[in-house]
Amino acid sequence: MANITPPRYVKQVLITLQSRGYLAYLVGGCVRDMILGVHPQDWDVCTSALPEEVRELFPHTVPTGIRHGTVTVMIHSHSVEVTTFRTDGSYLDHRHPEAVSFVGDLTSDLARRDFTMNAIALPPDGLIADPFGGVEDIEKGIIRCVGEPERRFEEDALRMFRALRFSARFGFAVEEKTLAAIYAKAPLAASVSAERVRDEVEKMLLTSRPQILLTAIEAGLLDRYLVRRKDEPVSELIRITAMPKKALPRWAALCAILERRGWIDSPRDFLTALRLDGRTVRCCSDCCELLHTAPPRTSKEWKKLLNHYGVDTASCAALCYDALIGGKSRDALRAVLKSGECFSVRHLAVTGDDLVELGLRGKELGDMLSFLLDYVMDYPENNRRELLLQLVRGTEEN
Repeated sequence: MANITPPRYVKQVLITLQSRGYLAYLVGGCVRDMILGVHPQDWDVCTSALPEEVRELFPHTVPTGIRHGTVTVMIHSHSVEVTTFRTDGSYLDHRHPEAVSFVGDLTSDLARRDFTMNAIALPPDGLIADPFGGVEDIEKGIIRCVGEPERRFEEDALRMFRALRFSARFGFAVEEKTLAAIYAKAPLAASVSAERVRDEVEKMLLTSRPQILLTAIEAGLLDRYLVRRKDEPVSELIRITAMPKKALPRWAALCAILERRGWIDSPRDFLTALRLDGRTVRCCSDCCELLHTAPPRTSKEWKKLLNHYGVDTASCAALCYDALIGGKSRDALRAVLKSGECFSVRHLAVTGDDLVELGLRGKELGDMLSFLLDYVMDYPENNRRELLLQLVRGTEEN
C-alpha cells in the first residue's frame, strides 16, 4: 500500500469508536484509493456501533442516512460518514433496498458491496480485512463483482454504469462474468434516473478512456436515450481522448458522433432527456449544427461565428473540429480572441446611444450597428469612436 495515512480527524473517529469497545474500519473507495496511491476525497467508516450509539459518542453529527445506518460525524469543518454494519433487504426498484438489517460482523457488511475492490476494510492498526480478494483484483487491474454479478446488478442497476466508469477511470478490465452480466442485465438500466445516468456518462467522458461508452452503448445501457445500430459501431469515440477533459466539448463531440451515425436524431432531445443544463444543451446543439459545415477559414469568419453563437459555442466547435475532422481550429480561434479584435456590437467603440444622438432610430439604428460591426471586422484597427462616428455621418449624408 502506498504511504498514505488518514487525516487526524478521521483517526479521531476510528479511535473514539474503538475506545468504547466498537469495531471500526475505513471502508470502500477510500481504502481502494489508498492502495492505488491516490489521496481519497472522502472518508467512510463502518462500525459495529448502532446509529444512536454513534450520535451519543460525538457532539456534532448529522443523521444523513440514519434509516440505512449512516450518520455524518462533524469534526471541526470536516465530515466523516459512519455507517453501521448492515445487510440489505430486497431491492424492488433495482436501486435501493426496501430495508436494512444491522449486523455485528464486518464480513456480512462487505458481502453486500458492489465490487471486490470496494469491499476492503482497514482498521487503525493497518491489518487489512479483505474476504473477497479485492487487493489481488486491484493488483491485477480487474473489476469483479462481490458474489454473483447478475444478482448485484438486479439489486442496483446503477452498478453496471459504475463498473464501466471505474474501468475507464483506473484502466482496469471488467472481469468476464461481470461484463457478461452487464450485457444480460442491461434492460434494468431503464430503471435508473436520467440524472444518475447523466452523471455516470459525464464521469466516463471526463476520463482518459471515454471510448468505454462504446461498451455501455453496445451493451444497451443507454437504449432509453438512443437507438443502437449494429451495422456501424461508434469507433470514433476514441477521438474524444484528444480533447481537453472538459464536460462541454466532450458532450458536444459525443452528440456529434452519435448524430452522424444515426444513433440519435437530435442532440437537443438527447441531452434534454438526460437532464443536462440549458447552457450545455444549447451550446452542444449549436456546435453539432456548426459541425455540419466546414470550419471557418479566415479571421473574419471566426469573428462572425463568435458574434452569432458566442464564445462558449465557438470554443466548443473549435475543439470538436480539431478532434473529429482535423486541423488547427483551436489555434485560429485563440488567435482571434487574443487579438482583442471586435466581434460583437458590445465591443464597438460607439454605442447605440451615440447613434441615437445622431438621429438614428429603430431599424435604421440596428442596420447601422450591423454595418459598423461588419466594417470593423474587416478593418479592426479602425474601431475608434471618432472614426466610426464620422463614418456614420458620412453614410447618413449620402
